Amino acid sequence: MLTAIETTGTVNANHQIVLDDELPDSAPSRVRVIVLFEDESDLSESEWARSASNNDVFEFLKDDTENIYSVTDGKPLENEE
Repeated sequence: MLTAIETTGTVNANHQIVLDDELPDSAPSRVRVIVLFEDESDLSESEWARSASNNDVFEFLKDDTENIYSVTDGKPLENEE
């Protein structure tokens, strides 16, 4: 069974991962590492939304026949405080 702990860190000049936080004492000595990094060429959410809103592929959404739901459909969310 695999247990996940999410943390952040940096890769130093020696290509070693330096974690921002310490791992718990119960952490095993062998781990599996998946490195995720932000791609500088990724669009920001606002850039993506602007691009999508101007893309012809979404033109069908302007068709009134696509409006199959109304505000009375579904069940309202309840506040779970």
